[in-house]
Order: sequence, then C-alpha cells, then structure tokens
Amino acid sequence: MSAAQQKLFAAQAALELVESGMTLGLGSGSTAELFVKELGEALKAGEIENIKGVPTSENTAVLAREVGVPLLPVDQAQRIDLTIDGADEVDIHFRLIKGGGGCHLREKIIAHASDLMAVVIDESKLVADLGAFPLPVEVDPFAFTITAKKVFDALRAAGVNNPDINLRRKADGTDPYITDGGHYILDCQCRRIPDPEEAAENLSKIPGVVEHGLFIGLARVLIVGEDDGARVVEL
Repeated sequence: MSAAQQKLFAAQAALELVESGMTLGLGSGSTAELFVKELGEALKAGEIENIKGVPTSENTAVLAREVGVPLLPVDQAQRIDLTIDGADEVDIHFRLIKGGGGCHLREKIIAHASDLMAVVIDESKLVADLGAFPLPVEVDPFAFTITAKKVFDALRAAGVNNPDINLRRKADGTDPYITDGGHYILDCQCRRIPDPEEAAENLSKIPGVVEHGLFIGLARVLIVGEDDGARVVEL
C-alpha cells in the first residue's frame, strides 16, 4: 500500500472527530491538506454544518477556499475546538517534529490554542527516537549566523552529537527560504535527539529563535494510516 493511500485513510478517519458547529484548526502539509479536502466534501454533502476553519498557512487558506471550507480570521476565533495537523516524525510519547513545510510557528500557535490536537500521519512517520528528520528552527534574519551558533550549542547541551545546522533555501538553492511570517529556517540534522524536552527548552531560551519544530505535550490523538485503514490512538 502506498503512503498516499495511508494518508488518505488517516484524513478520512480524522473527519469522524469533527462535529457540526466546530471551529477547526486546519493544519499544513500533505496529509492535513487531504483532510481539508475531505472536510470540503463533507460540507458539500451536508454531512457536517456550520464549520469555521482557522488555517495555519497561506497555502492551507487557499486550499480551504477552493474546496468550500469557510474560514475565520484567527483574531476572531474565541476558541478552537479541534486542530487536525500532520507531522514529520512522531514517537511513542506523541512528541512531534514538525516544520518540514515551514509552517511550524503558526501550527504551534493554533495547536496550543486548541481544546484538542489530533495528528494524522502515514505509518512511516512513527519513530523510536526523534531526530532523523531535520529539526526546523525558525529564526529572525537579523544576526542569524550568531543564532545558528547558539542553536548548535543548545542542541549539543541537550545531548545531540554534533548537529549539522543549515540555512533552508528556496527550491533553486539560491535565496533563503522565507516563512509566512518573514523569517528564516535553520534545518538542524540531529540524527537522534536523546532528550526532546531539554532540547526544546534550550532552544526556546535563545534570542533570535522565533519557534522550533519540537511539539511536546500538544498532541492528544494520533491517527495512523495503515494498509487496511486507520488506527486511532489516544494519549
């Protein structure tokens, strides 16, 4: 079974968590986008009504409008009932690495504001230890080389063995990649992060770090697409 089909199974299973009248955080990335499309189909069919979506990226906002999901400006959202989002890695403690798509700052803001965060993934995203996927760290462009050195030191202090820190660039490899918020991203190849909590705490203390891609204590439901459907696990 392809990863694409597993992602679709996960997205379809996530729809079962949605109830009419909810305000939903709409995540970013391939699996979250499949959920947005499924949500749009359910709204058109009248299976769910009176939904408002709060997108975590400009791309998600564009997609939601295309498939007919009504959007609510984030500054008008008094509460967010449920956020459905993807992840680049998930361990057995529901700790995540996110940010491969460069949206983890907004994703974390929305996840933290939500009553419940559910993560949709294909089974390849399940890992024993976080870190094989490069950890994204969003930074202010000002003095980012100084910040990069501080990020290196912070990860070393958390037990990461010689992390490789690289500035993310656009697809053509020239100019730096710019997030929706106007920041740079440092992709930190750690291979293994032995203590994600300590790494997260160390990174959050660095002036110049806007946000990092370690999501700890936020996800409560994990929906894993498998060959024959989706498995739902609650923390």
